[in-house]
Amino acid sequence: MRALVKIGGAALVSATERASVAGALTEAREAGHELVVVHGGGPCLDGWCSRLGLDVQRVEGLRVTGPETAEVALAVLGGAVNRHLVAALCAAGAPAVGLSGADGGLIGARPHPRSELGRVGEVERVDPSLIETLLAAGFLPVVASLAPLAPSHAPKGQGRGNGQRAAAPDHPPFHNINADSLVAPLAQAIAAEAVLLLTDVPAVLDRRGRPLASIDHDTARRLTREGTLRGGMLPKIAAALACASRLPLARVRIASAAGPGSILAALTQGGGTEVLPSPGLAHDAEVSP
Repeated sequence: MRALVKIGGAALVSATERASVAGALTEAREAGHELVVVHGGGPCLDGWCSRLGLDVQRVEGLRVTGPETAEVALAVLGGAVNRHLVAALCAAGAPAVGLSGADGGLIGARPHPRSELGRVGEVERVDPSLIETLLAAGFLPVVASLAPLAPSHAPKGQGRGNGQRAAAPDHPPFHNINADSLVAPLAQAIAAEAVLLLTDVPAVLDRRGRPLASIDHDTARRLTREGTLRGGMLPKIAAALACASRLPLARVRIASAAGPGSILAALTQGGGTEVLPSPGLAHDAEVSP
Protein backbone atom coordinates (compact mmCIF):
# COMPACT_ATOMS: atom_id res chain seq x y z
CA MET A 1 0.00 0.00 0.00
CA ARG A 2 1.26 3.48 -0.87
CA ALA A 3 0.82 5.78 2.11
CA LEU A 4 1.52 9.42 2.81
CA VAL A 5 2.43 9.96 6.46
CA LYS A 6 2.40 13.44 7.94
CA ILE A 7 4.41 13.87 11.14
CA GLY A 8 3.80 16.83 13.40
CA GLY A 9 6.71 18.76 14.80
CA ALA A 10 5.93 17.73 18.39
CA ALA A 11 7.08 14.18 17.53
CA LEU A 12 10.43 15.43 16.23
CA VAL A 13 11.75 17.56 19.09
CA SER A 14 14.04 15.07 20.82
CA ALA A 15 16.34 12.32 19.58
CA THR A 16 14.29 9.77 21.52
CA GLU A 17 11.04 10.85 19.86
CA ARG A 18 12.64 10.88 16.42
CA ALA A 19 14.05 7.40 16.94
CA SER A 20 10.61 6.14 18.00
CA VAL A 21 8.90 7.58 14.93
CA ALA A 22 11.70 6.36 12.66
CA GLY A 23 11.38 2.86 14.07
CA ALA A 24 7.62 2.83 13.53
CA LEU A 25 8.02 4.09 9.95
CA THR A 26 10.70 1.49 9.22
CA GLU A 27 8.50 -1.27 10.62
CA ALA A 28 5.63 -0.25 8.31
CA ARG A 29 8.00 -0.04 5.36
CA GLU A 30 9.44 -3.48 6.06
CA ALA A 31 5.90 -4.86 6.15
CA GLY A 32 5.62 -3.88 2.47
CA HIS A 33 4.10 -0.40 2.58
CA GLU A 34 5.50 2.25 0.25
CA LEU A 35 5.85 5.44 2.29
CA VAL A 36 6.26 9.14 1.65
CA VAL A 37 6.72 11.37 4.70
CA VAL A 38 5.77 15.03 5.13
CA HIS A 39 6.83 16.78 8.31
CA GLY A 40 6.30 19.99 10.18
CA GLY A 41 8.50 21.34 12.93
CA GLY A 42 6.58 24.04 14.74
CA PRO A 43 8.03 23.50 18.24
CA CYS A 44 11.61 23.51 16.91
CA LEU A 45 10.91 26.65 14.89
CA ASP A 46 9.29 28.30 17.92
CA GLY A 47 12.40 27.57 19.95
CA TRP A 48 14.75 29.09 17.40
CA CYS A 49 12.54 32.14 16.93
CA SER A 50 12.56 32.72 20.69
CA ARG A 51 16.35 32.39 20.82
CA LEU A 52 16.64 34.95 18.04
CA GLY A 53 14.16 37.37 19.60
CA LEU A 54 11.46 36.89 16.93
CA ASP A 55 7.81 37.03 17.96
CA VAL A 56 5.80 33.81 17.60
CA GLN A 57 2.26 34.57 16.47
CA ARG A 58 -0.49 32.36 15.05
CA VAL A 59 -3.86 33.03 13.45
CA GLU A 60 -6.28 30.08 13.63
CA GLY A 61 -3.38 27.67 13.97
CA LEU A 62 -1.33 29.18 11.11
CA ARG A 63 2.03 30.78 11.83
CA VAL A 64 2.49 34.46 11.04
CA THR A 65 5.73 34.43 9.03
CA GLY A 66 7.61 37.67 8.53
CA PRO A 67 10.75 37.91 6.36
CA GLU A 68 13.12 37.00 9.22
CA THR A 69 10.94 34.10 10.36
CA ALA A 70 10.77 32.81 6.78
CA GLU A 71 14.56 32.61 6.68
CA VAL A 72 14.66 30.84 10.04
CA ALA A 73 11.97 28.40 8.84
CA LEU A 74 14.07 27.57 5.80
CA ALA A 75 17.08 26.84 7.99
CA VAL A 76 15.19 24.95 10.71
CA LEU A 77 12.52 23.00 8.78
CA GLY A 78 14.48 22.43 5.59
CA GLY A 79 17.73 21.99 7.48
CA ALA A 80 17.90 20.78 11.06
CA VAL A 81 14.49 19.09 11.43
CA ASN A 82 14.62 17.38 8.04
CA ARG A 83 18.27 16.28 8.43
CA HIS A 84 17.72 14.86 11.92
CA LEU A 85 14.68 12.87 10.81
CA VAL A 86 16.47 11.55 7.73
CA ALA A 87 19.42 10.48 9.88
CA ALA A 88 17.10 8.73 12.35
CA LEU A 89 15.39 6.85 9.53
CA CYS A 90 18.68 5.77 7.99
CA ALA A 91 19.88 4.60 11.42
CA ALA A 92 16.68 2.57 11.77
CA GLY A 93 17.29 0.88 8.42
CA ALA A 94 15.16 2.99 6.07
CA PRO A 95 17.15 4.69 3.27
CA ALA A 96 15.57 8.13 3.55
CA VAL A 97 16.18 11.15 1.33
CA GLY A 98 15.36 14.67 2.54
CA LEU A 99 13.52 17.05 0.23
CA SER A 100 11.94 20.48 0.20
CA GLY A 101 9.53 21.86 -2.35
CA ALA A 102 12.49 23.20 -4.33
CA ASP A 103 14.05 19.81 -5.05
CA GLY A 104 13.26 18.66 -8.55
CA GLY A 105 10.58 21.34 -8.80
CA LEU A 106 8.47 19.24 -6.43
CA ILE A 107 6.17 22.00 -5.13
CA GLY A 108 5.35 25.48 -6.34
CA ALA A 109 3.66 27.79 -3.84
CA ARG A 110 1.37 30.78 -4.06
CA PRO A 111 0.96 33.40 -1.32
CA HIS A 112 -1.74 32.66 1.23
CA PRO A 113 -4.84 34.83 0.60
CA ARG A 114 -4.64 36.13 4.17
CA SER A 115 -1.89 38.68 3.69
CA GLU A 116 -1.53 39.23 7.45
CA LEU A 117 0.16 35.80 7.62
CA GLY A 118 3.16 37.15 5.69
CA ARG A 119 5.37 34.58 3.96
CA VAL A 120 2.89 31.73 4.32
CA GLY A 121 2.14 29.81 1.17
CA GLU A 122 -0.45 27.49 -0.25
CA VAL A 123 0.25 24.74 -2.77
CA GLU A 124 -0.08 25.93 -6.36
CA ARG A 125 1.20 22.78 -8.04
CA VAL A 126 2.94 19.47 -7.32
CA ASP A 127 5.25 17.59 -9.68
CA PRO A 128 5.76 14.13 -8.17
CA SER A 129 8.40 13.02 -10.71
CA LEU A 130 11.29 13.09 -8.23
CA ILE A 131 9.29 11.26 -5.57
CA GLU A 132 8.32 8.56 -8.07
CA THR A 133 11.97 8.17 -9.08
CA LEU A 134 13.06 7.81 -5.46
CA LEU A 135 10.32 5.32 -4.63
CA ALA A 136 11.17 3.22 -7.68
CA ALA A 137 14.80 3.13 -6.50
CA GLY A 138 13.79 1.99 -3.02
CA PHE A 139 14.22 5.25 -1.11
CA LEU A 140 11.91 6.87 1.42
CA PRO A 141 11.24 10.53 0.52
CA VAL A 142 10.98 12.92 3.48
CA VAL A 143 9.48 16.29 2.51
CA ALA A 144 9.85 19.50 4.53
CA SER A 145 6.88 21.86 4.28
CA LEU A 146 8.64 24.70 2.46
CA ALA A 147 8.48 25.69 -1.19
CA PRO A 148 9.53 28.48 -3.50
CA LEU A 149 6.83 30.50 -5.17
CA ALA A 150 5.65 29.11 -8.49
CA PRO A 151 6.91 31.18 -11.46
CA SER A 152 3.52 32.80 -11.95
CA HIS A 153 3.69 34.18 -8.39
CA ALA A 154 7.41 34.91 -8.08
CA PRO A 155 8.30 38.55 -7.37
CA LYS A 156 9.55 40.48 -10.37
CA GLY A 157 12.88 42.30 -10.29
CA GLN A 158 12.94 46.03 -10.81
CA GLY A 159 14.35 47.00 -14.19
CA ARG A 160 17.44 49.17 -14.24
CA GLY A 161 16.86 50.71 -17.63
CA ASN A 162 19.38 51.11 -20.50
CA GLY A 163 19.10 47.41 -21.29
CA GLN A 164 20.72 46.38 -18.01
CA ARG A 165 19.71 43.24 -16.25
CA ALA A 166 16.71 43.46 -13.90
CA ALA A 167 17.54 43.63 -10.24
CA ALA A 168 17.08 40.51 -8.16
CA PRO A 169 13.98 40.34 -5.97
CA ASP A 170 14.49 41.96 -2.58
CA HIS A 171 13.27 38.91 -0.66
CA PRO A 172 13.67 35.13 -1.04
CA PRO A 173 10.89 33.27 -2.86
CA PHE A 174 10.58 30.51 -0.24
CA HIS A 175 7.32 30.42 1.69
CA ASN A 176 6.43 28.48 4.80
CA ILE A 177 3.60 26.02 4.09
CA ASN A 178 1.60 24.54 6.94
CA ALA A 179 2.47 20.85 6.72
CA ASP A 180 -1.17 19.83 7.16
CA SER A 181 -2.23 21.87 4.12
CA LEU A 182 0.46 20.17 2.01
CA VAL A 183 -0.96 16.73 2.69
CA ALA A 184 -3.99 16.66 0.37
CA PRO A 185 -2.35 17.98 -2.83
CA LEU A 186 0.72 15.79 -2.35
CA ALA A 187 -1.38 12.71 -1.53
CA GLN A 188 -3.43 13.30 -4.67
CA ALA A 189 -0.31 13.81 -6.82
CA ILE A 190 1.25 10.50 -5.73
CA ALA A 191 -2.10 8.63 -5.76
CA ALA A 192 -1.78 7.62 -2.10
CA GLU A 193 -3.95 4.71 -0.99
CA ALA A 194 -3.72 5.73 2.66
CA VAL A 195 -3.04 9.00 4.47
CA LEU A 196 -2.00 9.18 8.11
CA LEU A 197 -1.83 12.46 9.98
CA LEU A 198 0.14 11.68 13.12
CA THR A 199 -0.30 13.81 16.20
CA ASP A 200 0.43 13.81 19.93
CA VAL A 201 -3.07 12.68 20.92
CA PRO A 202 -4.51 9.18 20.33
CA ALA A 203 -7.43 10.42 18.21
CA VAL A 204 -9.75 13.35 17.62
CA LEU A 205 -11.60 13.87 20.90
CA ASP A 206 -15.19 14.90 21.53
CA ARG A 207 -16.21 17.58 24.04
CA ARG A 208 -15.94 15.06 26.91
CA GLY A 209 -12.44 14.01 25.88
CA ARG A 210 -13.52 10.68 24.41
CA PRO A 211 -11.85 9.46 21.18
CA LEU A 212 -14.01 9.56 18.06
CA ALA A 213 -13.96 6.48 15.83
CA SER A 214 -14.77 8.64 12.80
CA ILE A 215 -15.42 12.23 11.81
CA ASP A 216 -16.97 13.93 8.79
CA HIS A 217 -17.43 17.55 7.76
CA ASP A 218 -20.68 18.06 9.67
CA THR A 219 -19.21 16.63 12.87
CA ALA A 220 -16.10 18.77 12.46
CA ARG A 221 -18.20 21.93 12.09
CA ARG A 222 -20.21 21.07 15.18
CA LEU A 223 -17.09 20.40 17.26
CA THR A 224 -15.57 23.65 16.03
CA ARG A 225 -18.71 25.58 16.95
CA GLU A 226 -18.54 24.06 20.44
CA GLY A 227 -14.89 25.07 20.77
CA THR A 228 -13.75 21.44 21.02
CA LEU A 229 -11.67 21.73 17.85
CA ARG A 230 -9.34 24.72 17.92
CA GLY A 231 -5.78 25.87 17.33
CA GLY A 232 -3.52 23.48 15.48
CA MET A 233 -6.22 20.82 15.18
CA LEU A 234 -8.22 23.03 12.77
CA PRO A 235 -5.78 22.87 9.83
CA LYS A 236 -5.22 19.16 10.58
CA ILE A 237 -8.94 18.40 10.33
CA ALA A 238 -9.26 20.56 7.21
CA ALA A 239 -6.37 18.69 5.58
CA ALA A 240 -7.82 15.30 6.46
CA LEU A 241 -11.27 16.24 5.12
CA ALA A 242 -9.67 17.50 1.90
CA CYS A 243 -7.77 14.20 1.53
CA ALA A 244 -10.90 12.17 2.10
CA SER A 245 -12.79 14.19 -0.51
CA ARG A 246 -10.02 14.25 -3.13
CA LEU A 247 -9.16 10.57 -2.60
CA PRO A 248 -12.47 8.95 -1.63
CA LEU A 249 -11.04 5.41 -1.94
CA ALA A 250 -8.06 6.12 0.30
CA ARG A 251 -7.97 5.41 4.03
CA VAL A 252 -7.54 8.70 5.88
CA ARG A 253 -6.84 8.65 9.60
CA ILE A 254 -5.68 10.95 12.37
CA ALA A 255 -3.73 8.87 14.85
CA SER A 256 -1.02 8.93 17.50
CA ALA A 257 2.64 8.85 16.54
CA ALA A 258 3.59 7.23 19.84
CA GLY A 259 4.85 3.73 20.38
CA PRO A 260 6.33 0.84 18.39
CA GLY A 261 3.95 -0.52 15.78
CA SER A 262 1.71 2.55 15.89
CA ILE A 263 2.03 3.41 12.19
CA LEU A 264 1.69 -0.17 10.97
CA ALA A 265 -1.37 -0.65 13.19
CA ALA A 266 -2.98 2.54 11.88
CA LEU A 267 -2.44 1.35 8.30
CA THR A 268 -3.70 -2.19 8.82
CA GLN A 269 -5.91 -2.39 11.91
CA GLY A 270 -7.41 1.05 12.29
CA GLY A 271 -6.82 3.13 15.37
CA GLY A 272 -7.16 6.83 15.84
CA THR A 273 -10.01 8.58 14.02
CA GLU A 274 -11.12 7.72 10.50
CA VAL A 275 -11.90 10.79 8.39
CA LEU A 276 -14.84 10.26 6.04
CA PRO A 277 -15.36 11.92 2.65
CA SER A 278 -18.01 14.60 2.37
CA PRO A 279 -19.75 14.97 -1.01
CA GLY A 280 -19.00 18.21 -2.82
CA LEU A 281 -15.82 19.04 -0.85
CA ALA A 282 -13.13 18.57 -3.47
CA HIS A 283 -10.69 21.14 -2.10
CA ASP A 284 -9.46 22.21 1.31
CA ALA A 285 -12.47 21.99 3.57
CA GLU A 286 -13.45 24.83 5.82
CA VAL A 287 -14.30 23.70 9.33
CA SER A 288 -15.03 27.10 10.83
CA PRO A 289 -18.50 27.45 12.36
